[in-house]
Amino acid sequence: MTPHDETIGSPGERLVQKQFGTADRAADFYDRQMHDFLTPPMREFIASQTMVFLSTADAGGACDSTFRAGPPGFVIALDDRTLTYPEYRGNGVLASVGNITENPHLGLLFIDFTRHHIGLHINGSAELRTEQEQRAEYPRLPRDTAPGRQPQMWIHMTVEEAYVHCSKHIPHLEPAPRPRASEMNRPKDAAYFTEPAHPAASGVGTGESPPESWWLRRRWLRR
Repeated sequence: MTPHDETIGSPGERLVQKQFGTADRAADFYDRQMHDFLTPPMREFIASQTMVFLSTADAGGACDSTFRAGPPGFVIALDDRTLTYPEYRGNGVLASVGNITENPHLGLLFIDFTRHHIGLHINGSAELRTEQEQRAEYPRLPRDTAPGRQPQMWIHMTVEEAYVHCSKHIPHLEPAPRPRASEMNRPKDAAYFTEPAHPAASGVGTGESPPESWWLRRRWLRR
């Protein structure tokens, strides 16, 4: 991207940069950090990642954020301007996929919480492809990355922006074995946020005081 290219960033960004006096700093960031392709270190970083946060919006701009995870490199850099990742069967809502059918803009955020504490933003345009379509064009795509599960489709993304997320406020997380469900006193996922308050959410049994709203709800339920 050319220095001080006014096509970089949104009009809203440039407006508030002027209001807060950060236009020069922003221009320096755009010049040094903003790319419309994936650099070799970016591609290596993506190949090592096991999770990504993604954002979509429908045709009216109503947004949705979600999360995907898989084995290292489950998001695949096909080249320096193209990414793809598989979509598996979920809860049937298909919010992100539905948004992409209306509005192709897709934002990805990869964060390394454990080693280098760095993030990578990638924004671009996405399309939906069937398993057959994607493998016909890219026959070397890995198979059986999620044992026992087959992709319902692939998200195929053309990169428009790629830039760093600095490490300053990225917390350090230590990898650890996941506790077994039998060791955790909590409802099943489908009931977690819909049933009356439970110990894990209310603080009961944890030494914490339950919030006032919890007591009010319990009183109401006992009527």
